Amino acid sequence: MTIHFVREMEHLHRSILSMCSAVEELIHDSVDGLRSGQTELAQELSGRDGEVDEWDIRIEEECLKILALYHPVANDLRRVTVVMKICAELERVADLAVSIAERSAGIAAHGSFPMPERLTEMTREALSMLHDSIDAFVEQNPNAARKVCQRDEHVDQLNRDLIDDVVTVMKQRPELIEPGLHLFSVIRHVERVADHATNIAEDVVYLVEGAIIRHPRLPRRAGSNRLGGAE
Repeated sequence: MTIHFVREMEHLHRSILSMCSAVEELIHDSVDGLRSGQTELAQELSGRDGEVDEWDIRIEEECLKILALYHPVANDLRRVTVVMKICAELERVADLAVSIAERSAGIAAHGSFPMPERLTEMTREALSMLHDSIDAFVEQNPNAARKVCQRDEHVDQLNRDLIDDVVTVMKQRPELIEPGLHLFSVIRHVERVADHATNIAEDVVYLVEGAIIRHPRLPRRAGSNRLGGAE
C-alpha cells in the first residue's frame, strides 16, 4: 500500500482512540452521577453525547473513504471493518450513559431508593470490561479480548440478582415502585454496557485472528472467513 494509505490508517487509528477516550469518560461520569444523585447531569451528558455522534460520523466517513480509494484486503480490510464496528458499539455506549443519567434523575425525583450493594459491583465490572476491551484493541491482544468475553456471564448473573433485589424492595415498599422502575432501566443499561464491551472484544479477536467467535455453538461454515484471508 502507498504512504498515503498508511497515513490514512494512522489517522483513523488516532480518531477511534479519541472516541474511545470520550466515551469512557462519558460513561464513568454517568455512573458517578448515579452514585451521587446529580439530577442536572443528564443535560450535560446529552451535549457531550452529541460530540460522540460527531466522532461516529467522522470515523465512518474516514472508513468509507479508505475503502473507496485503496480497496484494502486481508488484515487491512479487517482493520477498517473492525474500526467501523467498534465505532458503532462506542456510540451506543454513549447513548446508554445519557440514559443512565436520565434514569438517575428519575430516581432522585421520587425520593431515595435503597441502592442494592450488587449494583456497585456490576457497574465496576461493566466499566472494567469496557476499558479492558479497548486496551485489547489497542494492543491487538486476542487473549485479553477473550477474557473480557468470559466475564460477561458474571455481569448477566449480577443483572438477574439485582432485578430480584429491586422486586423485593418494591413488594415491601409499594411507594418505591416508580423509582424502582427507573432503577430497573439503570440496571439494564449497565448490563448493556458489558454487552457492548463483549462485542468489541469479539471484534478484536476477529481483527487479529480472522476468526468470528460470536455464536460459538453454531457450526463453522467452510469459507466463512474469506474476508480475513491470506495476510
